[in-house]
Amino acid sequence: MPLPPVYGHVRARAMLASAARAGNLSQSLLVHGPAGIGKERMAMWLAQVVVCEQRRADGAPCGECRDCRMIDRLEHPDVHWFFPLPRPDAATPEKLRDKLEEARGVELVARRENPQHVPQYEKAPAYFMGTIQNLQRLAGMKPAVGRRKVFVVGDAEAMVPQESSPEAANAFLKLLEEPPADTTLVLTSSNPGALLATIRSRVLPIRLLRLSVDEVAAYLAREVKMPEAEARALAVSSEGAIGRALRMLPSGGGAGSYQKLRETGRELLAAALADSDAARFAAANAVAPAGARGDFTAGLEALALWLRDLMAIAAGAGDALAYASGGDEALLRKWAARPGLHAGGVASAILKVQEAQDLASGNVNPQLILADLLRGLRNELTGAGPAR
Repeated sequence: MPLPPVYGHVRARAMLASAARAGNLSQSLLVHGPAGIGKERMAMWLAQVVVCEQRRADGAPCGECRDCRMIDRLEHPDVHWFFPLPRPDAATPEKLRDKLEEARGVELVARRENPQHVPQYEKAPAYFMGTIQNLQRLAGMKPAVGRRKVFVVGDAEAMVPQESSPEAANAFLKLLEEPPADTTLVLTSSNPGALLATIRSRVLPIRLLRLSVDEVAAYLAREVKMPEAEARALAVSSEGAIGRALRMLPSGGGAGSYQKLRETGRELLAAALADSDAARFAAANAVAPAGARGDFTAGLEALALWLRDLMAIAAGAGDALAYASGGDEALLRKWAARPGLHAGGVASAILKVQEAQDLASGNVNPQLILADLLRGLRNELTGAGPAR
């Protein structure tokens, strides 16, 4: 299936297209902004700007030529999409390079078959030396069908010196310092401050802003086929990020999936506030110990949104609710009136959910994550000390 069109970022696209038309498009760029707002999709659009032979009068890609269509299908031999991957088991550096390239191919197939694909890994992904060596090898080759090659390097903040591969970021820096004349490098990052300063100094930064509710809702309705009412409700909760909205959908999606996820988040919050550990253990045991991490992280997203609305109630800002609806407000007010609950404690609880989300991205048992999280939330939300 082809990639969906770019939603939003109209001013940034116009600026970049104008630079391309004038022949002033930088050879190395950094597309940065909040997570989930479409930075990598924007980078693939930039690849079309670079390789399209039939640009429009304003410098934007035509979207219809062979090059544009091949990029949309993730099949262009001169456009290479890289992203962090978990470290595969390998006995030698050569085998590690091969396995990393195989894993990248598998992930590209998944993204090609499902444009809404959200990667889920059992181990934390990163950039390893083998990945950078694969990138360097491709950069040293001549373009296969056009005049230029484009490398999209997603989540570039994962390319930092690390114990597993301290040399990966420095090896990429060498390529960035002296890229082949026929090569364009487009990095994306949700946390550009985590990049090496030497890398940041060699790229042109392009900052993207959050999308509007209408833009996110249009994406969900057209591309995910959600009912318009559910699409808009989810868009309001997404904080202007299509990626976050997709992570908040259970596997399978479909009509009613958003409502089911809201119920999951509400049930988790109720378990956290329960007077005994029985409800918390039951909620943790209901989670699969392995696999289905997409559903698990979606449930944590929903829990965080319920907590955000609970904090609004506790702070006296009931008109700022974004996730609760109907009779939910009465339930939130009941919870907010519990002894010991205050806005500061809810804010600390939200941070604990974020820590659990980080753990969920690695190789940690979801049942253990949730059991520990719910116990910690009770302590933050009630100030009552260890649960019984």
